[in-house]
Amino acid sequence: MSYGLLGSMQPIHPEIRHKVFVTYHHGGDQSYYDDFSNAFHDIYDVIYDNSLERRVDSDDINYVMRRIRENHIAGSSCTIVLVGKDTWGRKYVDWEIMATLEKEHALIGVQLPTAARSDENQIIVPGRLYDNIQSGFALWLTWQQITASATQLQQYVAEAKTRGTGLIDNARDRRLRNA
Repeated sequence: MSYGLLGSMQPIHPEIRHKVFVTYHHGGDQSYYDDFSNAFHDIYDVIYDNSLERRVDSDDINYVMRRIRENHIAGSSCTIVLVGKDTWGRKYVDWEIMATLEKEHALIGVQLPTAARSDENQIIVPGRLYDNIQSGFALWLTWQQITASATQLQQYVAEAKTRGTGLIDNARDRRLRNA
C-alpha cells in the first residue's frame, strides 16, 4: 500500500474513472463524440458503440442485443445519447437505449446543435429516449450544458444515477430499420 507525503496514514488511491457509454449517429455526429471524448477522457472512460452498423454482420436481433449488452453496456453505469439531425431514426441507437434500460443504468439525452426539429419547432429525439424524458427517468440537456465543465458533467451523471428505476419506460417496440 502506498502512503501520501511524509508517510501520512492516508492511502493514495488512483482516481477511478467511471465508464459512460456514448451512443450517437456516426455519419453525422462523429465530431461531437470526438470533442466529448477528448474533453472528458481524464474523468470518464468513454465507451462508444464502435459503429455497430459496420461491425455487426448479423440479422439476428438476439445476437446483436447480446453484443450490445456484453461489449458496450456492461461495465458502464450511464448511457449518454448524442442527439443530432438523424439520431432519432437509427435502429442501433434505439437498441442501445433499450439495453441500457434493461440494465437499469442511468440515461442522459444531449441535444446537439444539429438536432432535427419538427414543424412545431420541437427537437426530434429517439422514441425510447423521449418516453424516458417524459417519465422523468432520463435527463435532457443541451450540448452547452453537458460540456460546460468536467465538474458539471460529473454532477449531471450523478443526478441521472439517482433517478428511480420505477420511472423506466421500455415498452416501445424495438426499431427494426433505420429511418
